[in-house]
Amino acid sequence: MPPGAARPPQPPQVPDELAGAELDALAHDDTYAETELVDAELRAQHARGVTLETVRLRGVDLSGSQLEHLSLADACLSGCNLANVQARAAGVTRVRIDSSRLTGIAFTEAALHDVTVEGCRVDLAAFGFSKLARVTFADCLLAHTSFLEATLESVRFHDCDLSGADFRGAVLRRCEFRRVDLSGLEGVLSLRGAAMPWADIVGMAGLWAGALGIENLDAD
Repeated sequence: MPPGAARPPQPPQVPDELAGAELDALAHDDTYAETELVDAELRAQHARGVTLETVRLRGVDLSGSQLEHLSLADACLSGCNLANVQARAAGVTRVRIDSSRLTGIAFTEAALHDVTVEGCRVDLAAFGFSKLARVTFADCLLAHTSFLEATLESVRFHDCDLSGADFRGAVLRRCEFRRVDLSGLEGVLSLRGAAMPWADIVGMAGLWAGALGIENLDAD
């Protein structure tokens, strides 16, 4: 790995075989461990301090839930609906999420470590004031998502739409942007500390010029 390169996330430690469970509600401060949930309808849950550890969720609908202080560790989520989930001060560690909907999810004041999000809608989401370390977003829609005042270390954005995203006040260390759409980005100067291919840098020259107030002499 080249010096200063972003470090990839550690994968979740989830065994191939997990006991299936039937669940129709989440309770405050409860722990759900070493289990698999399939096609569970858990919309609009209101539960604080829930722990999900060593779990596999497939086709689970948690949309509109209030899950403050959620703890999610060693988890694989596939085909899930997490739209508009409010998870302030969550702790997310060694988690993989794929082919899922996270539109409007709010991981504010949260800690996300060793997380992979692939092939997901994460538009209109909020990671404000959160700490993200070794997180990869791959082939994701992140349009108008906020990283306001967030700290990002070894965060990778590959083949993502970040148009209209907000990085104002964010701090980036060893972050990568590859083949991303940054049109309409807010907080361009906060990308200091990021790396991207030269072709992408040149292709977004207008974005850098606008952020620095450089005028185009060739304009009519």
